[in-house]
Amino acid sequence: MLREWSVRAKSSSTRRALYSSILLVAAFGTPFSTRYLPSQEGSGQHVISSEVNLVVLPVTVTDKSDHFVSGLDVSNFQVYEDGRQRTILLFRREDTPVTAGVVVDHSGSMAAKRDDVIAGAVAFVQASNPQDREFVVNFSDSVTFGLPANVPFTSSVEDLKAALWKTPVRGETALYDALATALERLKTAPLDKKALLLISDGGDNASKHTFSQVLRMAQSTSVIIYAIGIFDESSADQNPKVLEKLAKETGGKAYFPKSSSEVVSVCRQIAEDVRHQYTLGYSPEGNDHSGYRKIRVKVNAPVKGKLYVRTRPGYLFSPNGPTQTPAGHEQD
Repeated sequence: MLREWSVRAKSSSTRRALYSSILLVAAFGTPFSTRYLPSQEGSGQHVISSEVNLVVLPVTVTDKSDHFVSGLDVSNFQVYEDGRQRTILLFRREDTPVTAGVVVDHSGSMAAKRDDVIAGAVAFVQASNPQDREFVVNFSDSVTFGLPANVPFTSSVEDLKAALWKTPVRGETALYDALATALERLKTAPLDKKALLLISDGGDNASKHTFSQVLRMAQSTSVIIYAIGIFDESSADQNPKVLEKLAKETGGKAYFPKSSSEVVSVCRQIAEDVRHQYTLGYSPEGNDHSGYRKIRVKVNAPVKGKLYVRTRPGYLFSPNGPTQTPAGHEQD
């Protein structure tokens, strides 16, 4: 079962403070959303659970053998924003459904690897939580959704497989436009946890968006980006650094498989990664100024041995308008 920890409203003053905070604007520009859950102690109290308004961090914890570490509790984690420890108001573990977008490069430079690309994307879909809601963005020199216009998300594996095969291999590469399209679609996602699987060689020669614009968009959301780099030695446009940067800045991971079988295994591994994450949430402070805020998550569980944490290193916050990219966080 999904286990969730959040703020408990035990007194009228606490409740008033929480209700007042509902008027604030969220870290990701989204209004507060509250819902009530029965107290775990069965005391008749209520839990005010706010996820959309919080800075929400999907966190992956592994051991020295790179195996997922389960069984941790909220007391095992510490969260810091710009060096200051924040109170964890939301804690979830187990397999939480996710809204996932599969963004697939069908440009001419990927022609020799098309079968590998589709096989990997299908493997990701098949290994995902059956309750996930997914969509497909296909791109070459233009960007299209794989699902019908009246189906923004689906849980149907067969429909997703058909969507992946819908676009022929041709033309140049509008990678940044495809990512911008996928990030915009996720704003309407039916589930709060969000991820993108990007399969490409990282090159772009046809987009209207720039890399820095797309990176700002990603840094202003809670979306995790997993990137799989598949390269053709004859292509001059491939850019693995773009894939690495997108993954690192969102708490995901970039993979560079060297064989067809490895593409499929990596995609299955990514699906497992998504399903083994902890979700932490905290309320940011200083809601009157824009800028990049650094995040650090520590985990302390001596009986588990040395542990490794992966999450996003920070996010862009804007209380009243478009985010601003601070020095050191822009790349063209």
